[in-house]
Amino acid sequence: MPGAPIEPAPVEDDQAKDDVFHAEQVAGETAGYDEKAAALSGRNVRNVYNADLYEAVQNAHVPRWGKTTIQLYFAVFVTFCCSCANGYDGSLFTGILSMPYFQSTFQSGTTGSKVSVMSSMYSVGSLVGSPFAAFVSDRWGRRVGMFCGAWFITTGMIITAASTTIPVFAVGRFVLGFGIHFMTIAAPSYTMEISPPHWRGRCTGLYNCGYYGGAIPAAAVTFGCNFLQSNWSWRVPLILQAFACTIVILFVFTIPESPRWLMANGREEEAIEYLIKYHAAGDRNSKLVQLEVSEFRQHIAQNGADKRWWDYRPLVLTHNGRWRMAQVLMMSIAGQFSGNGLSYYNTVIYKQLGVTTVSMQLAYNLLYNVVAAVGAFSGAFLSDRMPRRKILVSGTLICAGLLAINAGLQLVIGKGMASHSVYAGALASYFLFGFVFMFSYTPLQAVVPTEALETTIRAKGLALAGVVSGCMGFINTFAGPIGLANIGYRYVWVFVGWDTFEGLMWYLFGVESQGKTLEELNWIYDQPNPVKASLKTSEVVVTDDGTVVARADEL
Repeated sequence: MPGAPIEPAPVEDDQAKDDVFHAEQVAGETAGYDEKAAALSGRNVRNVYNADLYEAVQNAHVPRWGKTTIQLYFAVFVTFCCSCANGYDGSLFTGILSMPYFQSTFQSGTTGSKVSVMSSMYSVGSLVGSPFAAFVSDRWGRRVGMFCGAWFITTGMIITAASTTIPVFAVGRFVLGFGIHFMTIAAPSYTMEISPPHWRGRCTGLYNCGYYGGAIPAAAVTFGCNFLQSNWSWRVPLILQAFACTIVILFVFTIPESPRWLMANGREEEAIEYLIKYHAAGDRNSKLVQLEVSEFRQHIAQNGADKRWWDYRPLVLTHNGRWRMAQVLMMSIAGQFSGNGLSYYNTVIYKQLGVTTVSMQLAYNLLYNVVAAVGAFSGAFLSDRMPRRKILVSGTLICAGLLAINAGLQLVIGKGMASHSVYAGALASYFLFGFVFMFSYTPLQAVVPTEALETTIRAKGLALAGVVSGCMGFINTFAGPIGLANIGYRYVWVFVGWDTFEGLMWYLFGVESQGKTLEELNWIYDQPNPVKASLKTSEVVVTDDGTVVARADEL
């Protein structure tokens, strides 16, 4: 009949059916290959660390300024204030140390053993507080940890501001250090755990940049208060140390709890609702949420070591745990003992470089913190795009070179042969060191340890990191004044050699965590060579607008 569709010939037997099925299968595979080949033609092929995550992120449409996104930003701001409290102290002490009224009250001098005791008690307090901070953060949640830390710091502020003797001042410094570790364990854990995977580096990096949100105001306040002709010149800066803590106390319980902490404590539905609301703008069918929930269920144990306050075994008794702790310890040491500890005594260093008046020393201290902050914030904004390992290797070696230049120029100054340009060069190299170090390390000091540790051991791992950081901080704050008093500029050479060694260690043992989910890192640390496993990439085919079309390895 004209116009009727052509019907396929009936299949008479099983063999014929198999032949037809095989022909259709081959045709389908060929069509699929042709379709993928056509997709590949004229498209971009990108190397990514995790194809599933890349595809999920590309299909996630989270508005940058939606209501829930702004709420997420506010949660990060609260943790930023925790870091401000730490940064304020780092710039505060070097400022008040050179003030005439502070010296007339305590008669400590600007270098030597008395200064060592006063400054190092902050590190001793953080050492003692670390295990308590981990227990609170695991048992009652990250928000409670931040809240407790804020109150301890406020108490320490009251003691130091009211003190008139070195022993009382040192006790206040101890309480301050005890409290700061509640914050520096709970806050970075919280920030890392609440952030969408593709914003993780920026959010956590910006949290740590809060150091300069405290350091710059402290430098400015000490500069301004130096003109007060009374003991309020050093007491006002000490009182303002509690400003950021007040924000934390007022607002920490208005932000949501960490979804990973909720999952680890049997509150799965709350964790999923958090992901839907903050990572998918309410889209329950989001591929990103599905991926995260699947990985949460697979990798976050509800009976992990976080339920046993004394159990640190997973960090040392397994191959996985030891590699994780290697990253944490490397960053804990390098982040504190790479020459950056010299900034505790900036005013002393500037005096050695020819800056003789107190007001100019404080002005240079403020300028140094601004330059360092520019480096830190630049590194934070780029941290989701830059491989962590490459930045740490190259940045550390550049720091070694800049410190070597500074030490060499100080040698010329010490021989009395320096011109104005030599003094300027020594200052410039010191400022450039601050910029490069903060660009490379400040964001990653929080990112690398928290990424390396999985949810149920994160607080304990950061507690151990706090112990190591405290030890390094103690060396900086106790040995620094003595070293500067006894050997002067030669103390800088210690960090030149150490930074060179650190750069080699990052090259040999640094695990790349950029572009991966926190739970995916569990597989990487299980491999015989986690460094090699972390550098593997896969290819995806994407359109010009970033939409994933296919995986190149499937073509």
